Amino acid sequence: MPSKKRVVVLISGSGTNLQALIDAQDTPALPNAELVLVISNRKNAYGLTRASSANPPIPTAYLALQPYLKKYPEKTREDYDVEIARMVVNAKPDIVVLAGWMHILSEKFIEIVEGRLSLSGPEPPTISIPVINLHPALPGVFDGANAIERAYEAFQRGEIEHTGCMVHRVVKDVDRGEPIVVRDVKIEKGEALEAFEERLHRVEHEIIVQATKIMLEESTRAS
Repeated sequence: MPSKKRVVVLISGSGTNLQALIDAQDTPALPNAELVLVISNRKNAYGLTRASSANPPIPTAYLALQPYLKKYPEKTREDYDVEIARMVVNAKPDIVVLAGWMHILSEKFIEIVEGRLSLSGPEPPTISIPVINLHPALPGVFDGANAIERAYEAFQRGEIEHTGCMVHRVVKDVDRGEPIVVRDVKIEKGEALEAFEERLHRVEHEIIVQATKIMLEESTRAS
């Protein structure tokens, strides 16, 4: 049997998309894959509990921006991203999945993980590690934060007929990387925001697993 593909997941919140990956790992939905590290930028993120409660438990790590900058006043936001990249590279992943990670990563993070910029300490990746992100909107529409609410409000104003969600490659421009999986999600007339959000999240749980599988298969063919 080939060695399992190693997955690192970055989270900020409750971790429902992380749970979808946990449930799918090493099943036909995500075969020969293992979550090896979950990193959170929020100390109380319930996703950390999901990871430590998994069977077997998944190692976790925590590093938040503001406490980091307070502890190291001479450091910058970019330095923080370098530390996150160091944690990622040390785990030797085959893919990095941003699953509700509420922090815009700088280009330096991407350069390190893709092996274009070396760090002192860990060996640089021998291959370019893909970084993918789940975003609750269609490509080129409602980039950035609060995409679900913005789409819902646009529907109420008659500006759009539907919205959707996608998983895309991470590049320096927010939510502008190449889409890997895109899914339309209809908004029903008279539907409450909470009900629509719940339906959209169910689709997100599917596509984050699908996109991770696609990217791991692609990396297998390339190696």
